[in-house]
Amino acid sequence: MNDYDVPAGTDVLRVFCGPDGRHGNTLGVVREGHRHPDRQARQELAGRLGFSETVFVDDPERGQLDIYTPGLRLPFAGHPVVGAAWLLDLEILELEVGDVFARQDGEFSWITARPEWAPPCTLQQYASAAEVDALPAPPPGEGRLYAWAWEDEAAGRVRARAFPRRDDNIAEDEATGGAALLLSALLGRALNITQGRGSQILTAPAPDGTVEIGGRVVLAHHALHASVRPGPW
Repeated sequence: MNDYDVPAGTDVLRVFCGPDGRHGNTLGVVREGHRHPDRQARQELAGRLGFSETVFVDDPERGQLDIYTPGLRLPFAGHPVVGAAWLLDLEILELEVGDVFARQDGEFSWITARPEWAPPCTLQQYASAAEVDALPAPPPGEGRLYAWAWEDEAAGRVRARAFPRRDDNIAEDEATGGAALLLSALLGRALNITQGRGSQILTAPAPDGTVEIGGRVVLAHHALHASVRPGPW
């Protein structure tokens, strides 16, 4: 496991953790986005951190967010917005795509988003969860792949894995809210998704075409020092 250089004012979260609090997709949240004022500086920091996404908070009271992968900027992504909503304790977040509404319900943090906001990806169904588990990381091909199979169709339980297939050293995403949003919208039903090594994502489509995405968030590290070693989650 590599060490990551994390600047002061940056928190590290795990978003969409499993029922035991483990796993989840690691997220960097730069609370003082103004310290990295231009896109090049933000992209460089996101690349240096190496998380699947890093979010810069431009206004913590209004929830203005700016999201980056190690290699590109995203107008919207699920797990950064869920994580930031939990950390900032806000009911509305302002993104380039529009306002995102958030709520806390017990151990789950939820956001409401529109499917068209999510980065496009191929939703490929497999015959069984075992076939999804057997896929290499990443599978051959180009473009984002969300591989999924029913574990229990009647109960809405899904097994999934996500592969960005970008040139940024992220072979597999542990948990991806945007892809879960797209799948829930496609199927038109609420889902309970187990992704990656054991992350959990919940979805609930609404009549107005939006989808709620929910999951557990854990503060993995509050960066008071120069570096952080993400644990074996």
